[in-house]
Amino acid sequence: MFMPRSDALHGQVCLVTRPAHQNQGQIAQLSALGAEALTLPLISIEPVSDQSEFGLILKEAILNLDRYQAVIFVSPNAARLGADWIDRYWPQLPIGVEWIGIGEQTTQALQAAGFPAWHAAGYDSEALLADARTQAVAGQRILILRGNGGRELLSETLTERGAQVDRCCVYQRLCPEYPQALIESTIYHPFLSAILITSGEGLKNLMYLAQRVKHASIDTLLSRLILVPSRRLYDQARSLGFTQIRVASGADDRSMIAALLPANDLEEQA
Repeated sequence: MFMPRSDALHGQVCLVTRPAHQNQGQIAQLSALGAEALTLPLISIEPVSDQSEFGLILKEAILNLDRYQAVIFVSPNAARLGADWIDRYWPQLPIGVEWIGIGEQTTQALQAAGFPAWHAAGYDSEALLADARTQAVAGQRILILRGNGGRELLSETLTERGAQVDRCCVYQRLCPEYPQALIESTIYHPFLSAILITSGEGLKNLMYLAQRVKHASIDTLLSRLILVPSRRLYDQARSLGFTQIRVASGADDRSMIAALLPANDLEEQA
């Protein structure tokens, strides 16, 4: 059971990078363990507008929701915003549709909104694609609700298995703009112990923002401990030049913070 001492992270300075509306739990847990939590959201989540190109395509898919055998929500944001769109046009959920979340947090968000959703054992597209329930999908129509610019692995693999896949954006992921003083006081904090990153886009935005501070050495950032939830992100961080990378067991707050604990021995030197 995850029951660390209340001072387990005393003296640690940790950078929380989740979007602003999703970071309070991580901040609270770090603070409860004695760490100082700095915040710099690396992704801004913007819902698509009704009259945008994304919104018009999404509306058409939602109106025809009963034609799909399955709807896959790729993230908690997709679950939250997708559920809102479905609620607008479907006071009662259509019969015969499977509701699938990528990961436990996404599925919990769906269930809280009244969807009888399930998820595979794991937290990413690879886990869902390995699940026995997604193997025989030939002839099925499947809708994927996601953000813009996401990976194509899920849709491409399901299409290869014979499914007819539609993809709709329910939100856009944007890189926030910050004054240099804020970037310096967070990314380049002199006593920064660890940076918690949960997505490849967040990692890309971290590098972009760091490089905006012209008089700072990027080597300072690359020498910091960075926590990621998957081997794929480990490889991405390593390719960018990070030298201390630790892989958590998942992207949820509990798993990420567990990987920070002193007893954790999963650190790998790149």
